[in-house]
Amino acid sequence: MKFLLHAIFLILIALVTFFGLGPVLFADGVLQERLWTAAIVVVIYFILGFLYRKSFQWVNRK
Repeated sequence: MKFLLHAIFLILIALVTFFGLGPVLFADGVLQERLWTAAIVVVIYFILGFLYRKSFQWVNRK
């Protein structure tokens, strides 16, 4: 079960990195648009980190 959770979260973080940080670093849009995208990506990282910790606490209790 732990291996599956590691794999799922690794894939999710890789997808957020590819589709989130790619446009922030390589986009030719205005600075405000890039900053909003970066802020949203950081929030998504925090949410994924929180869910990652909670899911492993839940698995370890079982």
